[in-house]
Amino acid sequence: MRERVANSKIPVRVAPATQAEVWRNSVRNKTRTIFLGLMTMSVPLFAHHGAAAYDTTKRTTVKATVTEWFWANPHCFLKFDAKDEKGNVVHWATEASNPSDMVNLGWSKQTFKPGDEITITFMPVKNGQPIGRIEQVVLANGQTLSARVVFQNQTGSPSGLGVSK
Repeated sequence: MRERVANSKIPVRVAPATQAEVWRNSVRNKTRTIFLGLMTMSVPLFAHHGAAAYDTTKRTTVKATVTEWFWANPHCFLKFDAKDEKGNVVHWATEASNPSDMVNLGWSKQTFKPGDEITITFMPVKNGQPIGRIEQVVLANGQTLSARVVFQNQTGSPSGLGVSK
């Protein structure tokens, strides 16, 4: 079989590939493609559910005023205002699980409205920003709502499951 090298008039002899070589290269390429595809899809899944941003050794509890309750997938968010140790108002944003998990724990889309007074316990992020992961909320009527936290406490047991009144 004769082929020409690009931009050249000199013929180059190329050995014909055997059927086995063609098949082997085809299988290799498919295997590589599948492997890379699986790796590409799995990395974001592990990254999304990591606890690295949160200080899992700390819990912060504050009396607060709800500013927004955002009920949506993949996570619900509770925004609230609370005063820091100097008396300055801090605007916090905390996340919970997804709506279907929250319903199973006794929460609903109507659980909070702007202006509601709450006491909230959450895990703050490590970098000091006013962001956290909800562990528990006590409503003005005394009802305690616990959020499922996928992280474990220092004893190794899961924390923050269920609802109490």
